[in-house]
Amino acid sequence: MESKSILTSADKASDQPISSSTVDTITLGGGCFWCVEAVYEMLDGVLKVESGYSGGTVKNPAYREVSTGRTGHAEVAQITFDNSKTSVEEILKVFFTVHDPTTLNRQGADVGTQYRSVIFYRNEQQRTTAKSIINDLNNEHVYTNPIVTQLAPFTVFYRAEDYHQDYYNQNKEAPYCKMVIQPKLEKFEKVFKDRLKH
Repeated sequence: MESKSILTSADKASDQPISSSTVDTITLGGGCFWCVEAVYEMLDGVLKVESGYSGGTVKNPAYREVSTGRTGHAEVAQITFDNSKTSVEEILKVFFTVHDPTTLNRQGADVGTQYRSVIFYRNEQQRTTAKSIINDLNNEHVYTNPIVTQLAPFTVFYRAEDYHQDYYNQNKEAPYCKMVIQPKLEKFEKVFKDRLKH
């Protein structure tokens, strides 16, 4: 079992993916990071999911700062995955299934720029795949309203505080987990039932 290092605010920047020819990383914001993290922890081919912050202007932000909406960061999940078992396309199809990409700066009762729908792409393939999926969903009128998901180049990821990591699995009985995260997991399990980790 991998031991967790205790990170100080000075060394929280974590943008080094696991090194391997089939391993890739993408960073996604789709509302509260607890929800996004919980879903991807169940997808076969995902090696690691970390909750954190991206897209802002403040270095080493703390949750209390990000939650004000003034740092410019989005709550995100950084997803490291094995391309031989899943793909950027599948990762993004899951993303667009489990959150509402048509509501600007909100998911349900979670409101603010920190809850925006955003894809921080790391290469041209991720960008073009995301753009293609968004165009297809809009053209097929899958949603009543147009998709407002932001596409932005990845710059830096700051890992959130330890108590945010693996939040759902550590707090399944909490009201937020039962009322907000559980329905997303049930939808994911139904749509991607053949793609769950065993």
